[in-house]
Amino acid sequence: MVMMVSLMVTAVIVLIPFLLAAARHMVLRTGRPKWVRRVLAARAKDGADGAGVTVTDELLSFLNPGKRVQIERRQEERLVRHDVQDGAPRRVGVDLDRGTAVIRPGGDRG
Repeated sequence: MVMMVSLMVTAVIVLIPFLLAAARHMVLRTGRPKWVRRVLAARAKDGADGAGVTVTDELLSFLNPGKRVQIERRQEERLVRHDVQDGAPRRVGVDLDRGTAVIRPGGDRG
């Protein structure tokens, strides 16, 4: 009896978030109902995953250790800023409008 209850609890913990994630995905793809689509689209702009996606990823990472690495990289990507202007100026540039290529001598100046 205890085993049956534990299996049912496990099924609920796994199935409910999975079904919610599937329903969210279908609403975002079809766009219906429109009021739910607007709410989900507003939340999706944050880049944050929904609860169903998070639970599914955690479950898959339990079964596949490579998924844990993927989740950690995704979290790092959210934290790291990507600025194009950081660092030294580019040594090579191509201007397609004028049809010219510029190569600046760099060398070690230190």
